[in-house]
Amino acid sequence: MHRLLAVAVSTVLLTAGAPAAPADAAPGVPRLTDDHGRVLTLRGWNIEDKNHRGDQALSAITERHLRDMRAQGFDFARLLVFWDDLEPVRGRYSQSYLRKIERILDWAAKYDVQVLIDAHQDVFGPAFGHRGIPEWATRTDGLPFTPHPGDWFAEYFEPAVQRAFTHLYEDPDLRRSQARMWRVLAGRFADHPAVLGYDLINEPMGEMREGEDLPSAARRIEREQLTAMYNRLADAVRAVDRDNWLFVEPTPIVGEGVPTGLGRIKDHRVVYAPHFYNAAMEAGRDYDPEAGWIEEYEAAVTAYPKAYRVPVVVGEWGPLNNSLPNMGRFYREALASLARYSSGWAGYVWCYGGGYCAVDEGGRFRANKEQTAAPYAPAVAGVVCEEEWDSVAGVYRLSYDARPGVTRLSLPAGGQGWRVEVSGGVRRGDRVYARPGARVDVAVNRG
Repeated sequence: MHRLLAVAVSTVLLTAGAPAAPADAAPGVPRLTDDHGRVLTLRGWNIEDKNHRGDQALSAITERHLRDMRAQGFDFARLLVFWDDLEPVRGRYSQSYLRKIERILDWAAKYDVQVLIDAHQDVFGPAFGHRGIPEWATRTDGLPFTPHPGDWFAEYFEPAVQRAFTHLYEDPDLRRSQARMWRVLAGRFADHPAVLGYDLINEPMGEMREGEDLPSAARRIEREQLTAMYNRLADAVRAVDRDNWLFVEPTPIVGEGVPTGLGRIKDHRVVYAPHFYNAAMEAGRDYDPEAGWIEEYEAAVTAYPKAYRVPVVVGEWGPLNNSLPNMGRFYREALASLARYSSGWAGYVWCYGGGYCAVDEGGRFRANKEQTAAPYAPAVAGVVCEEEWDSVAGVYRLSYDARPGVTRLSLPAGGQGWRVEVSGGVRRGDRVYARPGARVDVAVNRG
């Protein structure tokens, strides 16, 4: 989504019975599950409107976004919402903004898309020319801020921005305001059928201390400030919503293969939600297969979920320039890596045009992004034994030991052009039914 770090580091149970035991996404990394214990895989895209505020907020997101995503097989949307739109004046929450969010959620429910509500910020908020934390909650102690046109991520390292994060994390009244904001959001949407969970803050940053290098500062901020913040916000959400998942992010520094310093979040439904961006590629360079970045990232990003036994869903990923010579290989290798350890991902971003947009004005995938649309199983009622997508051969295979419940398949283009074979169970449309204990094998072939 950004020139990341370039400045800094150059659906119904068949019978009663026990829920499905989720297989690990990678050794030591558990899978995401639903209320029936089915193993979930989320694949989708971010949806946003950063350019409108007040009563016009979110107006660029239309029903077409959800309809077109679902037609390509995606069942997951990460919806960017902004605190400065929700609470433009301290203590006064915009009912029109809440209605706009609800309208989008209604569209998602219509097309069977699960939504993650993301409290988004970029460079803190409007006090610095961006979106996120309201101006009334921005405290800088008079420190300087210099804009960096064309390299906005550099603005995170401006003294005023860094101090604003410190105040957000440490000032008791701002802590209470942030918690109230989440109680308003979660209280309004806790029972909406499209809501899967809440991403408590997008790409949190903080203040570096004299003599610290960036990785050390990131780990300290995560350990000392983000862990406490997430536990406070978890308590706030749980006061009004006991069931939906809480997604927590490290700082974006994890994108350079730096393990997080984040501690335990004391909640029963936590998802670790890092972002997957590379500094060199975000600065415009082609993918370098020999640099080992994907391998380093995978090793770093799996340390936390292994330690704390939480699933992983990558909240954002995808480079700006997808047409460079090595980008086809990047998408193949990135998707294979994500499948090894995560319970899913949301690409950045589903829009119609250029730049980061997934599709052009006519709704056709832009260069190499068609690779993201592949067969998968959004929900598996059983223990997954094997799952593989061979993008070259165009073959998807799934093998699982069935438990009570219904397994769901998702095919791009509404299932057109795919041949599905099932043994050990019965397929009806996009659902597979099987007796508990049966070994079920699914094969999906292109053409």
